[in-house]
Amino acid sequence: MSDVTIRIRDDGPLLVQGPFTLLDGEGNAVTLDSTKPGFALCRCGASANKPFCDGAHKGCEFKATTRATP
Repeated sequence: MSDVTIRIRDDGPLLVQGPFTLLDGEGNAVTLDSTKPGFALCRCGASANKPFCDGAHKGCEFKATTRATP
């Protein structure tokens, strides 16, 4: 099993924890700060720091709640 955990925040970003590689649309690796324990990835599209979350979802009325199906 992988050591990566991705947590979906209600009305917010995806929180990714553990070792992972983030690739852009051309397959190039995005540089990640290896000292950080995790990263928040934007889901709303309003972040000025894409693909990372900057909290912009709070002001753009982004709504999304995802639940696992049993």
